Amino acid sequence: MPILVIVIVAAAQFAAAGWALWSSATAARAGARAAHVGGDPERVALDALPESLREHAEVDDDDDLRVSVKAPGLVPGIPRIPVSAAANLDPLAGG
Repeated sequence: MPILVIVIVAAAQFAAAGWALWSSATAARAGARAAHVGGDPERVALDALPESLREHAEVDDDDDLRVSVKAPGLVPGIPRIPVSAAANLDPLAGG
């Protein structure tokens, strides 16, 4: 029975990390669109994130627009899992 609980908690933690990755990809795409039209990519990317991910979010706008967040930890003592996603709408960018 304890193994089953561990497996369920691990699966839930991976689901939370997947949600954080999906959210960071959505935010990166929104920020890249803002950069492409001359807007404020960092503000737009942060606004596109769910509120629970904004506190630990970082936006890097060097080449691609990269949004890094930390997935929520579901069990106290387990560190938050860092994930990031990038987007670029520049048709001349190599990627």
